[in-house]
Amino acid sequence: MVIGPESTGKSTLSEALAKELDTVWVPEYARAYIDDLKRPYTEHDLLHIAKGQLALEDNILQKANDFLVCDTDLNVIKVWSEHAFKRCHVEILEHIAQRKYDLYLLTNIDIPWTEDPQREHPDMRGYFYNIYLDIVQNSGVKWLDISGTHYERLRAAMAGVKAL
Repeated sequence: MVIGPESTGKSTLSEALAKELDTVWVPEYARAYIDDLKRPYTEHDLLHIAKGQLALEDNILQKANDFLVCDTDLNVIKVWSEHAFKRCHVEILEHIAQRKYDLYLLTNIDIPWTEDPQREHPDMRGYFYNIYLDIVQNSGVKWLDISGTHYERLRAAMAGVKAL
């Protein structure tokens, strides 16, 4: 599970890691969902995004070869919901409690920000990094801080997966 703030290389790492592991990866469902919206997202949209993310994971899992690499989890939706709307839907919280992963790869903010129409907070990556750090530290799941160049990130992620 790759997790971290905006513009920290989660999708790039997920795709490269899946390729290295000869398996498939689950993209962030929210990207396609928000691309299709003709309005700003709402709190209600986040529940639809959460359900879509879980369905996408379940669907792609059928194609996985020993490992499934996920480019986000519902904790990301929880963080955005709490930031934007000061609360998170109980159903999202229940799914977080039920769905478990084997490893969190926390992407650090040591790479440059890349502008994207869906990205909202270039000046808050440190703030969000600390929130995700708290999540992984308290998850009970093994986790790694992933930083450095693309190559260094991929090597660290591979080492973490192999250690499983």
